[in-house]
Amino acid sequence: MPVLSRFELFVAGRYLRARRREKVISVITVISVAGVAAGVMALLISLAVNNGFRNTLQRDLLGATAHINILEKHAGEGIADWPSLVAKIAKAPHVIAAAPVLYDVVLVSGPASSKSAVLKGIIPADELRTSDALRHLKSGTLHGLSDVNGLPGIVLGARLAQDLGLPLNAVVTVISPEGTLTPFGPEPSIRRFRVSGIFESGFYDFDDNWAYTSLQSVQNLLSVGNVVNSIEVRLDDMYLAPQVGRQLQKLAGPDYAATNWEQQNRQLLDALRMERAVTAITIGLIELVAALNILITLTMVVLTKYKDIAVLMSMGATRAQIRRIFILQGAIIGVVGTAIGLSIGYTLCYFADKYRWIRLDETVYALSFVPFEPRRWDGVWIAAAALAVSLLATLYPARNATRIAPVEVLRYE
Repeated sequence: MPVLSRFELFVAGRYLRARRREKVISVITVISVAGVAAGVMALLISLAVNNGFRNTLQRDLLGATAHINILEKHAGEGIADWPSLVAKIAKAPHVIAAAPVLYDVVLVSGPASSKSAVLKGIIPADELRTSDALRHLKSGTLHGLSDVNGLPGIVLGARLAQDLGLPLNAVVTVISPEGTLTPFGPEPSIRRFRVSGIFESGFYDFDDNWAYTSLQSVQNLLSVGNVVNSIEVRLDDMYLAPQVGRQLQKLAGPDYAATNWEQQNRQLLDALRMERAVTAITIGLIELVAALNILITLTMVVLTKYKDIAVLMSMGATRAQIRRIFILQGAIIGVVGTAIGLSIGYTLCYFADKYRWIRLDETVYALSFVPFEPRRWDGVWIAAAALAVSLLATLYPARNATRIAPVEVLRYE
């Protein structure tokens, strides 16, 4: 590929700077640069928002849930042999920790109101190895889950505690519809707990709907023996969850099934992936508008510079050099516009994320603000796409410029 000469750079730059009689070309050039910059900036910011939502939701979800859950295939009396099963799973490749848990949907009653919540019975030491939710305690400790002043302890989500009007050390009533089976049918089970801690994970759904207590307390509430209904597993690489899940299912036996975090949140993750693709296509249309501006600019330059091009060719400039001059003009517009767009885009993303410029309703979006997380790779491919579109827009004007016949143009001058 021929190396660009100073001559070609000089002429390309000269043509982009308008004279007094050609201000319209200068204006269109500025519009072209602004179009490229706007497209690059808009695409970068929109993808940063998509990345931010995806990564934040993923971090929060996986912070409060396990990578893999081992469950009974058919709902029964629960997993009775969970100690031996946990021991086997913990030794499997890529498994960092395994924890037995017992879930139940209960009604939690406080001074302000009553509310449905998910009560999770845990062994605190094991839970801390498989989940990060209880690492974010606003107040209290986990040491009181077994007993707090004569009552079993319970840890509530910050929003749940606020809705129920339950401060630390308050007494809360928990009602399970499962209860005890009597001759007249199931009878709700009612237990009193003392709030030993309040956690805030940052994910609204967990903070508003989840509560934790000891495994034995939930077993007593449900009037069951030493059983659990799930074994939660944490891996050294969460993206290996599908493969490791299949291995753990075989290890557990035919009576058990394994679900992973991708399956549990498939709809949300698919929606974010689709939104990313639609955003890239929609915002990418701005780049096509910018390319059209470049095409118009260079076409007008060719039309107004017929004489100049003819003189250059008569003085020895080759058709290849003339072609490169106009391609270089489009490249300059693309490079300048891309640089401006990336600079403004990354700057806005940084400050918007740091100072949380855009607030959200947590009850709708599960997040309190719009997170911006621009990625380097996005900047690379966006810049490459913008430059490619800019260069493609130069091909037609550059080709027309090389078709000029110097003799015909200069004959009547």
